[in-house]
Amino acid sequence: MSTTIDTSSTRAGAAEGRPRPDGPSVRQRKPGGRDLVAALPWVAPAVLLIFAIVLFPAGFMFYNSTRDISISGLDQGSVGFDNYVEVFTFPYFWPIFLRTIVWVVAVVGVTVVISLGLAQILNKAFPGRRIVRLAVIIPWAASVVMTTMVVYYGLEPYFGIINTFLVDVGLIQTPEGYGWTRNPETAFAWSIVIAIFVSLPFTTYTILAGLQTVPADVLEAAKMDGAGPARTYFGVVLPQLRGALSVAVLINIINVFNSLPILKIMTGSIPGYDADTIMTMIFKYIQNQHKVDVASALSVVAFLIVIVIVAVYVKVVKPMREV
Repeated sequence: MSTTIDTSSTRAGAAEGRPRPDGPSVRQRKPGGRDLVAALPWVAPAVLLIFAIVLFPAGFMFYNSTRDISISGLDQGSVGFDNYVEVFTFPYFWPIFLRTIVWVVAVVGVTVVISLGLAQILNKAFPGRRIVRLAVIIPWAASVVMTTMVVYYGLEPYFGIINTFLVDVGLIQTPEGYGWTRNPETAFAWSIVIAIFVSLPFTTYTILAGLQTVPADVLEAAKMDGAGPARTYFGVVLPQLRGALSVAVLINIINVFNSLPILKIMTGSIPGYDADTIMTMIFKYIQNQHKVDVASALSVVAFLIVIVIVAVYVKVVKPMREV
């Protein structure tokens, strides 16, 4: 006795999305309120931490920027956006803004270029590679203030070891003749050098991690196709570093923009505003002029600038896009 199975109806039912007769149907669950409640114990600590460390201080900063706060810290009422008007009408604001852009672009750009070379060297096998890798991380492990103070006193005209070395190699005539930290341009330039030095370890190790994910068979295929070292690097290796470079550049932009210790130590004794960035200007508003309200307004402006820079960078670079 034979049994006939209507396969056409089975195929039609599968095509229409109905469950097949020979197996159970799999239904996709949409996340609902029950899933949210179940995840809440795990998510709540992070949400509370973000609120306490980021959102609440940012909101309070914006609130202070609309108040009239006396030198003694007394809130004398709302002034609307007068503090913002004072910030943007400050004669040195736009030069300071441009100098901040120069500061960020110079430090991040040079750091990435040097780190690409360092990472390429550290990715090779050579005797003592482990020691060299440990040496590269020292500037990151050391205190930024300590590193800056060493350079600052090394540049002192009368007893600075860096000045003495520059005399020995013939770059300057006498160590007393040039005060590097007493001139706005040279102090700012040396600040960039220090910022690059302390930014190298993180950037180098991030790129090095990206280099170690490049498939060896891809490099071998490029070599078999006759590609030289330069073409292999720029055509094969560099595109594979897209994710690592994106993360390194983004974090460096945020860190360098908000950097205060290096500039405060190197340029803090220089009168005027010829070596200031937005961060040092905020510090001067609080420390020297005791204008917490105006400093809060400038802090809000700086915060918005960072948000805009990050948004534009993510939109243009698309760091999460697969290669």
